[in-house]
Amino acid sequence: MKYELDLFGVIVPSLLFWSVLAYVLARAVSKVMGRNGLYRHVWHPALFDFALYVCIVTSLAFASKEFLS
Repeated sequence: MKYELDLFGVIVPSLLFWSVLAYVLARAVSKVMGRNGLYRHVWHPALFDFALYVCIVTSLAFASKEFLS
């Protein structure tokens, strides 16, 4: 995994990029779950959304280490 990305001359941590991408993906999954009524089976929706976000960030970081290094 590259620890820094160069965006138009500005060096930003790669974790920032993965966090933003994970947020977008988590919101999309949350919307799909809301439309399909799957939140009825979740005890605490906010806690579930946070756990989903953390799982997606972790997955993206590990995948980037394996496939993009």
